[in-house]
Amino acid sequence: MAGLLDLLNSDMGKTIISGVSSQTGQTTEKTQNLLSMALPVLTQAIQRKAETPQGAAGLLSSLGGNDGGILDNLSGFFDGGVDESVTNEGAGILSNILGDKQESVQNALSQKSGIDASSVGSILKMAAPLLMGVLGKQSTEQNVSDTNGLSGLLGGLIGSGSSASQSQGFLSSILDADGDGSVIDDVAGMVMGKKKGGLGGIIGGLFGKK
Repeated sequence: MAGLLDLLNSDMGKTIISGVSSQTGQTTEKTQNLLSMALPVLTQAIQRKAETPQGAAGLLSSLGGNDGGILDNLSGFFDGGVDESVTNEGAGILSNILGDKQESVQNALSQKSGIDASSVGSILKMAAPLLMGVLGKQSTEQNVSDTNGLSGLLGGLIGSGSSASQSQGFLSSILDADGDGSVIDDVAGMVMGKKKGGLGGIIGGLFGKK
């Protein structure tokens, strides 16, 4: 199964990075670095939502009507500016999976990436529907229809193997550091290096050279 590293390094990933960069005026390097940090956080947040029966049912329903068609014409997706309906959809996805932690996540990613918080927000609104498109495409290809399949799909995107599992577990711990079930509790502090380890280290584990 293609993971997030494979996605960003693929031709499709490069098209996404280039397109997002052109939309926001950020360099491709900064855009790629931001997406390398943001996509695992968003995927882990989706995984957390899917751990509840209601969340899993909602995600399965969403993926059931999403075959990843948004990925079939990325040049059209970015050409002339991303349609407002897409960014509105992205805003809805972010609100659903990040809740009241959304601003903290944006500010934290801004500090780490060197991209202003407003542009980070714009990038996340574009990235969220594309990530759902990736999930929808892989869900269709794998005939995912239950929570076990959903768990495997999300886990495969984040990574596999002992190193990735350790990174995933650490990422999970900062998503809800106090165990109250609220997503992304301490990500701001971790990203900005206020706590030992930092999200940069986690991303290094997920995307570092083998």
